[in-house]
Amino acid sequence: MSDSIELEKLAELHRRGVLSDEEFARAKERVLNGSTRPQAAKSDSPAMAAINELRRSRDDRWLGGVCGGISRITGIDTWIWRLLFTLLVLCVGTGLFVYILLWIFVPEDQ
Repeated sequence: MSDSIELEKLAELHRRGVLSDEEFARAKERVLNGSTRPQAAKSDSPAMAAINELRRSRDDRWLGGVCGGISRITGIDTWIWRLLFTLLVLCVGTGLFVYILLWIFVPEDQ
């Protein structure tokens, strides 16, 4: 959305009394400074930080270290992740596909 459209919407809210003078001034300043990025898009959320920290384990591995890496991030024991992937392979067949994709695309721990 362009700044002019955003400012028009803010002005309309201010005219209707939804925004106080102080709130309107702060919102207008944010728009003009270019800091109107939504909160959900910020990369400093805990979930995004955990995903960015995901690495395959070098110490706790049977095949590729995927379960060891996921275990480190989630705090759930490695054997539970191994059991989950095994059950997915046996029941649905997608566990092997997901495991291979994670093995390929998740970098190894240094």
